[in-house]
Amino acid sequence: MKDDTLLIHAGLAPWENHGIVNPPVYHASTVLFPDLDSFEGKIPRQVVYGRQGTPTTFALEEALTALEGGFGAVLAPSGLAAISTALLAGVTAGDHILVTDSVYSPTRRFCDQALNRFGVVTEYYDPLLGAAIARRLRPNTALVVVESPGSQTFEVQDVAAIAQAAHAAGAQVLMDNTWGSGYFFKALHHGVDIVVHAGTKYFAGHSDVMIGAVVCNERSFGPVRDFARLLGGSVGPDDVYLTLRGLRTLGVRLQRHQDSGLRIARWLQSRPEVERVIHPALPEDPGHALWRRDFTGACGLFGFILKTRDREALAALPVVGVANQHLYRRHRPEQTALYPVIEANLTPFLEYLHERDAVLPRFVTDEFKDYLRCSRLEHGFIRVNCDGCCHEHLVAFSCKRRGLLRASCPPPYGPAFGCSKSLPAILSARGAVHAG
Repeated sequence: MKDDTLLIHAGLAPWENHGIVNPPVYHASTVLFPDLDSFEGKIPRQVVYGRQGTPTTFALEEALTALEGGFGAVLAPSGLAAISTALLAGVTAGDHILVTDSVYSPTRRFCDQALNRFGVVTEYYDPLLGAAIARRLRPNTALVVVESPGSQTFEVQDVAAIAQAAHAAGAQVLMDNTWGSGYFFKALHHGVDIVVHAGTKYFAGHSDVMIGAVVCNERSFGPVRDFARLLGGSVGPDDVYLTLRGLRTLGVRLQRHQDSGLRIARWLQSRPEVERVIHPALPEDPGHALWRRDFTGACGLFGFILKTRDREALAALPVVGVANQHLYRRHRPEQTALYPVIEANLTPFLEYLHERDAVLPRFVTDEFKDYLRCSRLEHGFIRVNCDGCCHEHLVAFSCKRRGLLRASCPPPYGPAFGCSKSLPAILSARGAVHAG
């Protein structure tokens, strides 16, 4: 069955719901048992308590399992909750884990601040190692964590080669597959054991749900499911329903993400202010060959590097919020003083020749303040996230000493508030970037 067809039908059981096509929304905590044998488990039943799942929950887990080609899935209240659940389920005190240096920053934070307390040693490796990762594996290496493309700098990893080396040493492979979403990349088919998703991003897709998921092969499913129950996490039934609804249009939306992202990426390549565009689907990208071999498409998330290195020029960008600084003075205090944060509509990147204005909303999300710890980021770096409706917008901040400028945000669905400015004018006339 093709993925587009699978997305429409996965998780549906109409004849178990009076012929109703979509699973009903079950709000439940206490569940009653008809007799003592049922209560004692002598008669198997799936629904035993609301926290452990309802038919609504099971429908989404079944659909995500089918999309990734897995054995089973577990839902979590957020993408980070899915990551932390999978990590905790895969390690014990004294273990060593290998984590790609391009990993999602909150994952790095969890490894350094939580797993470290439990006696788990985290070692970060170059994402481009490929099969050479075998040299980093130890007798006590329990997990190898991959993320392809990388969360910030978009290196494409040789997941199959890494998995082969890890399995030969007795380690499992965990992958954050949010970028590929199980639609453009089948992680389990490439040797991954545990796949995590921030379902907030693409599965739900409308910026109104927090949800995560862990999809497993047969070997890893039992431990992950059992540990998830120990942690007591639960996803609200309405969020599950909205994610199920979003999943039905995942294929259509991701194709639009891909088209919008590539259109903007190619436009940026033509701009004199831009030094380099980082997008695996572009033939010029260093990771393009691996991307073309392993992926069937690209979402709208990519990066580019500005030619400017001038902190004062970056500071000329309109200020709409400043992220908290004290949380990030850890290993590199000289690099973690945050400077102005802006959020701007990226539509002018597409409509510049028509002199269409951008909107600068007067808000900023804290999610964008903790990416400074990735040592692979370059000066003037911006990350762009294009939504499926071409209402792409930009969040950027600069970092003292490194001139870091990063961009990303979820898709807005509605009017943004703020002053109307031409983004090229913001980048050029206000001195944020310059030609040549």
